[in-house]
Amino acid sequence: MLSVYEGFFSGGARILHSDVVLGLREGGQHHSVLSMHGEVHREATRQPMEEDACYRSLTAAGVEVTSLGRSFGLTGGPTAFTGPELATTARATAAADIILSLKEQPLELLNQAGLPLRPVVVCLHRSDPENQGAALDELKAAVASGTIAAAVCCAESTRDAYQAAGVPGELLHVIPNGVDLLRFQPDPYRRARLRTALGIPESAPVVVYAARYATMKNVPLFLEAAQAWLRHEPAGHVLMCGAGMTPANLALREDIQAAFGDGPQPPHRLHLLGVRSDMETVYAAGDVVALTSSSGEAAPLCLIEGMMCGAIPVATDVGDTAAIVTGHGIITPPDPEAIMSAWVDALGRKAEFAPALAHSRERFSRTRMIAAYADLLDRVHQGIGTAALPEAL
Repeated sequence: MLSVYEGFFSGGARILHSDVVLGLREGGQHHSVLSMHGEVHREATRQPMEEDACYRSLTAAGVEVTSLGRSFGLTGGPTAFTGPELATTARATAAADIILSLKEQPLELLNQAGLPLRPVVVCLHRSDPENQGAALDELKAAVASGTIAAAVCCAESTRDAYQAAGVPGELLHVIPNGVDLLRFQPDPYRRARLRTALGIPESAPVVVYAARYATMKNVPLFLEAAQAWLRHEPAGHVLMCGAGMTPANLALREDIQAAFGDGPQPPHRLHLLGVRSDMETVYAAGDVVALTSSSGEAAPLCLIEGMMCGAIPVATDVGDTAAIVTGHGIITPPDPEAIMSAWVDALGRKAEFAPALAHSRERFSRTRMIAAYADLLDRVHQGIGTAALPEAL
């Protein structure tokens, strides 16, 4: 198997896909990874491939990771692929039986003429394909050429959206996201350790917000809700983590000032933690895991990971969030006062939600997810229930 990434940078889809690769490798498959970009500048963060947690976990497990060496966001716009880049891609694809494309963006490379023909399984992680720009056109071109053997959708909303956008329904297979239940679980030691490090009392209520700084995440809405909640709850603390969630991000500082007004930036009970590789510790320290996204989300990993660590999910209704949260937390309208009230409600009902969170662990397990991916890839390899490939193959 060869997985093609647009690049290595902090984000739920890359974390999820890298875990899938590791899980499939544990099951006996051989995997390698080709990254189009060697470094990425996004969310006010420069992210070299070698510094990314997913890159480190893959290579530590013996997965070969190579790159075309491109830089994203540090130079001008897209350029044509060079002869050496295509030669590197040809060697990588020739050595694979099946290619996994992490989202649609790598199809720009895989659609290039002259590459060895291999069945491609594209892994889709959003609920708004129309906002993917040229990537949706690349997906449709790959479907039309017969290159796409199957598409994995991480949510029902993903399947519905891509089918509505013109991708044949028979190609779309839903495999819900799952997480490592041994890693993501309530942990009093981790909870106490991080709270002590941040100066947060054990009795203080804590809201966790894990997101990259992007328009679809609606960070201003979250900050308005946080301001209202911190005013209502004088002992409360808010943890913000993800790419761009640092004081170095000027846009975030402006959002904080707009929400909180003049004063200490950030306020002392608003903790900007940036990119973390120990999210199980961050979630264990929290009581509520919040999501305020306005679009794009399908099956947000932050909600699942936070829930499995005992945090109550409170989210806006986007993608499959309602299906994930119902019975375990609260769905709220995109209004700061309503979100603040939902956090208060969730904290008061934590004991009520705890049994449902405990009983739903198997539904969100990594083991179930990896088994489903393995079954689909076996069927693609055998040509069962997937699109026919070009005769040249």
